[in-house]
Amino acid sequence: MLAPVRTVSTTNGTSPLLTVQPRRGLVDEKFQIVITNLLPNQEVTLHSLHQSEDKDFWEAFGHYISDEHGTVTVAKDESLGGTYEGTEQMGLLWSLRPVPGSRSALRLRKTNVLTPLVVNISVYSGHLSQGFSKTPVLAMTVTERWYAAPGVQRVNIRENGVRGTLFLPPGPGPYPGVLDLWGGGGGLVEYRSALLASHGFASMALEYLSPDELRTADVDVSYFENAYQILKNHPKVQKDKMAMLGLSFGSAITFSMAAYSTIIKPQCCVCISGSHVVPVDKSLFEVFEEIKKNMDKVRVNEDNHVIQRGMILPIPSDPAQKIDVGRIKCPVMLVNGGDDQNWASVESAQDIEMMMEKAGNRHLLTVLTYPDAGHLIEPPYTPHFRATNFILQEMKEKIVMLWGGQTKPHAYAQEDSWEKILAFFQEHLYSSSLKAKL
Repeated sequence: MLAPVRTVSTTNGTSPLLTVQPRRGLVDEKFQIVITNLLPNQEVTLHSLHQSEDKDFWEAFGHYISDEHGTVTVAKDESLGGTYEGTEQMGLLWSLRPVPGSRSALRLRKTNVLTPLVVNISVYSGHLSQGFSKTPVLAMTVTERWYAAPGVQRVNIRENGVRGTLFLPPGPGPYPGVLDLWGGGGGLVEYRSALLASHGFASMALEYLSPDELRTADVDVSYFENAYQILKNHPKVQKDKMAMLGLSFGSAITFSMAAYSTIIKPQCCVCISGSHVVPVDKSLFEVFEEIKKNMDKVRVNEDNHVIQRGMILPIPSDPAQKIDVGRIKCPVMLVNGGDDQNWASVESAQDIEMMMEKAGNRHLLTVLTYPDAGHLIEPPYTPHFRATNFILQEMKEKIVMLWGGQTKPHAYAQEDSWEKILAFFQEHLYSSSLKAKL
């Protein structure tokens, strides 16, 4: 049990006490932070500090004034300044940013999901905005935030040329299956799948862009169909309860498979910050060659950040240049940010809606659009990154990509959309008989 820590005494003769509940929890679980034993109306700064796996330090902080009893309750009290303002229960996580003097354009991502995100939470006297490491703390405690709940299994998948990681919920199952596809940044990204397994879904994070392991010329429709079948045929997966989840380029793959594949027949799909304008109906090498033809539409802003959203604008009127979403026969949820600077996801959603209306399958579509949210809509309380370092896989070039979004509305979008994504999967993948067992 991680115990609260008391340190420096205040002038009323008692030590401030900082409690965080739960101390150990899932990353999408809210925690309650309370500071007691302060002086009435005492100014304090609540500070969070995390060291990433890349050894970079991230911090967030809020300025509070205790009530007449010498208490601060973060879920009820307003932060008057800092990296977040207002009544924000989880501001110490979603407003995390690299400490001053850090490397530029960083992004915080967990690689090893079998270890927790460790966050130190401290209380300081006064309203501070810098110099935390040199200032005595009034109280501090350590919290753990996990993607994988106790009992979640991690299984390496290396089968039929397919590379991925399957996360299985605790217990015998069988469980609904989710094929989880990230975007054009490539690599094997596991944390969303681990979190889905923590909520009762057998989720397989699929690696499909990996310069050292997979040639883009060798990754085509059959690769995704093989991956889907590996997941579907696993003994702990319900064959008739399958879904796809894609973000960014992963959404283009999801749309394409749902519309055209004779093998991939999901019960539902979720597409985050994606578009139907890039059909994935050939090898990825050929798809990227098509995309490169629009490189002249890429802009660079005054900060030298790359803005890609214009590449698919205006949305083509020629049906041959788009995925025929009118062919999709399962429920689809679109999740988009109104300030997506990376891809024209909002304009794409409007066109998808028109195409499905015309085809008679508009009733299958749910569209969530969040004003002032950016491209990278991730699980709740993930810090917001407006622009980060990015390697263009197909060109082996390092750039700074502008994703867009404003921190507070982006945080809201992540929290609200995740709740709705889980509910959408629950509705379409869990039968009443299985719900009864649970």
